[in-house]
Amino acid sequence: MKKIIYSILSLALSITAFAQGNVYKQEPTKFEGLAMTPPMGWNSWNTFATNIDEDLVKQTADIMVSSGMRDAGYTYIVLDDGWMTRERDENGNLVPDPKKFPSGMKALIDYVHSKGLKFGLYNCAGTKTCAGYPGTRGYEYQDARFYASLGIDFLKYDWCNTEGINATEAYTTMSNALKTAGRPILFSLCEWGDNQPWEWGEPLGNMWRISGDIYPCFDCEFKHPENWSSWGFMKIVDMRKGIRKYSGPDHWNDFDMMEVGNEMNDTEDKSHFSIWCMVASPLIAGNDFRSMSKETLEILTNKDMIAINQDKLGIQGFRYNSDNGLETWVKPLENGDWAIAFLNRSEEDKSINFNWKEHTIKDDIFNLETSFDSAAYDIYDVWNHKKSGTTKKAFKDKVASHDIVVLRLSKK
Repeated sequence: MKKIIYSILSLALSITAFAQGNVYKQEPTKFEGLAMTPPMGWNSWNTFATNIDEDLVKQTADIMVSSGMRDAGYTYIVLDDGWMTRERDENGNLVPDPKKFPSGMKALIDYVHSKGLKFGLYNCAGTKTCAGYPGTRGYEYQDARFYASLGIDFLKYDWCNTEGINATEAYTTMSNALKTAGRPILFSLCEWGDNQPWEWGEPLGNMWRISGDIYPCFDCEFKHPENWSSWGFMKIVDMRKGIRKYSGPDHWNDFDMMEVGNEMNDTEDKSHFSIWCMVASPLIAGNDFRSMSKETLEILTNKDMIAINQDKLGIQGFRYNSDNGLETWVKPLENGDWAIAFLNRSEEDKSINFNWKEHTIKDDIFNLETSFDSAAYDIYDVWNHKKSGTTKKAFKDKVASHDIVVLRLSKK
């Protein structure tokens, strides 16, 4: 009997000891300070999907320099899904597709770096990427060392084929793997907002997607045959409520790669770019630079609009008012400046008649406020590149359907 009691007691102590030993968990970490303003660059997916190769990358890099885009702030070239072969090698390593990249990925990255640009790659937290290439599940530390050895600067990490995986843990593992590999690599969480990454993403990554994929339209939903949807840019803007408090320097709400230059008209492209700047989204172009129009280039390189996006306060703007399809957006800026945008979401022209003295703008989240009744500002029209009076007088203008007027206010 004593032996039985002793055996039961020993077993209980063993189980207790095992349970007590399970006290460690991985703590999230990231390379700090890689994205103190929203990252700017180019991604291959929106236009090319998996039809990518080294000639495309080199041509894109060359145009980013010659067109002035690099000097405007666009520094990242990111290859999305489809850059690797369909299977890992015998050692479990990812293999850049030798047909698409005959000179080798390292040589291509060195070329991009020689242009004063940075380079990014894509993978996925699941067993396969969204296009069916090898995912990173189970290979996180091995893949991180591979990326570091190549010298990449940016990793977009997607969320396909992740059944049974905890999102926070999956992204924490990859974040820690990148940190352990030792090379500072900006970590872009592409989790689509399914598990509210804004609530847990700041210690892990530098930016996180808030939605599914964008689509080149103003305000539509595009339903794919596989039973998922892509979204017009205003659909994405409307999708999440109450998330702006989570965004700021080195931890940005990512509204997805831009569709400027892809199928929409120039007016809608201008509004799309303006709103991305107002909400402090990363500015990642997704068009074909080789066939880019003069108008598209002018939109993407508007230095005054970019300055609003890149403002060092890093505060995401918000919708202040909506009246019969005419929306007023505001964004606090450093040195007491404000950006004000009037967006016409309707199908007909609208008149703006904004009497400044009747408005007090409050940003309760970041504790900022201005009363135009007691403070006067100079007005600069960002898209027309001209001064436009002061806030002592009501602002009047017309704005066409789907068009936008953006003003920068500076204290007198």
